[in-house]
Order: sequence, then structure tokens, then C-alpha cells
Amino acid sequence: MKILILGGAGMVGRKLAERLAKDGQLGGQAISGLTLYDVVEAQKPAGVKFPVSVVAGDLPAPGETDKLVAAKPDVIFHLAAIVSGEAEQDFDKGYRINLTGTMNLFDSIRRAYDGAAKKPRVVFTSSIAVFGAPFPEKIPDEFFTTPLTSYGTQKAIGELLLADLTRKGMMDGVGIRLPTICVRPGKPNKAASGFFSNIMREPLAGHEAVLPVSEDVMHWHASPRAAVGFLLHAATIDGARLGARRNLSMPGLAVTVGQQIEALRKVAGEKVVKRIQRVPDPFVIEIVAGWPRNFETKRAIGLGFKGESSFEEIVRIHVEDELGGKIA
Repeated sequence: MKILILGGAGMVGRKLAERLAKDGQLGGQAISGLTLYDVVEAQKPAGVKFPVSVVAGDLPAPGETDKLVAAKPDVIFHLAAIVSGEAEQDFDKGYRINLTGTMNLFDSIRRAYDGAAKKPRVVFTSSIAVFGAPFPEKIPDEFFTTPLTSYGTQKAIGELLLADLTRKGMMDGVGIRLPTICVRPGKPNKAASGFFSNIMREPLAGHEAVLPVSEDVMHWHASPRAAVGFLLHAATIDGARLGARRNLSMPGLAVTVGQQIEALRKVAGEKVVKRIQRVPDPFVIEIVAGWPRNFETKRAIGLGFKGESSFEEIVRIHVEDELGGKIA
């Protein structure tokens, strides 16, 4: 089985590659090759026992996606995107990367696999940003997508394209709407949701962090470990079980910022919590106000997707996976 990861240098892409390297197989089939693609060179996972190619490039550039699918990978994970805050601030860049790149990829797949008996499984990482206010108390699986950000709009268009090309038999697509991934390791990025991780990660590492919103803000979360599990399950699930509805909201946890902080207090103590500084940011407050907060994900759960049971579990996963069990 040949696998292509677009966005292979990103946090989720890196963790996905590490998991594939560890398992050596996907869906019971041995992995014969893996290609990691991003705007910068990705790192090959340690201990990998199958060939890995690392390619850096510009996804929306003419002909780029044709080259990426020329080898006809069996599974394509499309994780490549610029994040919400950056897409909102730079309109042209957001549409170029998040929409033109996706459209080019899907068009290249349509041409490359034309006439092929088996189409590739394409796993597209969408976002809960495809939903826009006003919201019910819990967003059901049938809720309509009316995004209120450019990023959400770009992801919603990608979902529609994925479903249509799958309906036409041009590929075998599955779109997964990821919760906000928390706690994200590494340095802060330009995602408007980045503070949800910052106020956990930085204090746990011994640094101060800024909280730009009030503690009563509620949001939908899953860990990086859960995100990799979602991707692997989406890559192997029987498409017949999905039918025509190819885009799914993933399981997560609806917690307030205050509940996040309380979970941090339980895991790490008051000394760590005191490293959080309250500095309101009107730009972030405005974006977050339009985001969904809670979901009913009965369909995804019924199809075997699994998330965490508490935010305390999410914090402990970060401490275990990223800090070697040690708190500064």
C-alpha cells in the first residue's frame, strides 16, 4: 500500500507518519511506501521500515498536484492548509492554499485515476469552522453548514467537492471535521484557536501564557492522539457504511476555558495555573464568538470514531506524549 500525506511537516501529519511507521500497515495491508509533502521538508519518522520520500513544494502551483498523484497512492491524507487566523487576515493566501490547492488535488486525482478499477481513499481534514451561528445547544449531524469565516468557507467548499467527486466515482473520499486539537505541542501558530493549547502547554513547560478570552468561553476539543486515530479510522472504514454523506463531525469534548484551567490545576497544581495571564484580545474574541461550542456526534461514534472522556485525560496525554511525564 502506497500512502501520501499532504501537510506531512505539520503537527498532526508528523504524528500520523510516526504512527504509520510504528504500525507498518494500514487496514491490514503492509505499507510499501510513504510520501510526506509540505511547503517545508518534513522529517522522516524514526525506525521506519519501508521507503519514505520527503518532498517540499507549493501545493497550488500549476502541475504540482499532478506530480504528487502520478504514482497513484492508495491512500491520500489531505492535511495541508493554512490556519484560521491567518486565512482570515490574508484573504488571497487563504483561498490560494486552502481552496485552490484542494481543487487542484481533486482534479489531479480525477485525471490520474480515470479508468482505474480502484480509486484512492482520500481523507480530507475539514473543521468545525464550517458551521456558523446561531447554534442550537448541541449541533446535530444534520445541521447545515453556514460558515462565518473565510477558513470555514474554504473547508465547506472542500467538503462539497469531496462528496461530489465521490458520488461520481472519481475517488473514495471521507471528510472529517476535526475539533480544535489540544494540547498542540511545539510553538504557538497563527490559528485563532491557538490559545486553547497555549494556556495548557506553556504553563506545563514552565512558561507564562496569555488568555485572550473570558473563562466562560466554551469550545470543542480532542487530543492529537485522538486526531491520528480519527485519520486512521477514516482511511480504513468501509465506504458503504457512509453512503452519500461523506463528511462527519468527529467526537470531542465541550468544555469552557475555566474547565480547562481546572483540569490543568488537577494535573499540575496551582503553581502551574498561576502562569496564565489574562489579556483580552478583541480580534480573537470576535472570531471565537462565531464558533460552534458543542456537538452531537452520534453518527461518527456509531461508525467507530473515538475521542477522550474528559479534558483531564487530554492534559495527561500531553504530559505523557510530549513531556515524558514531567511537569516544569
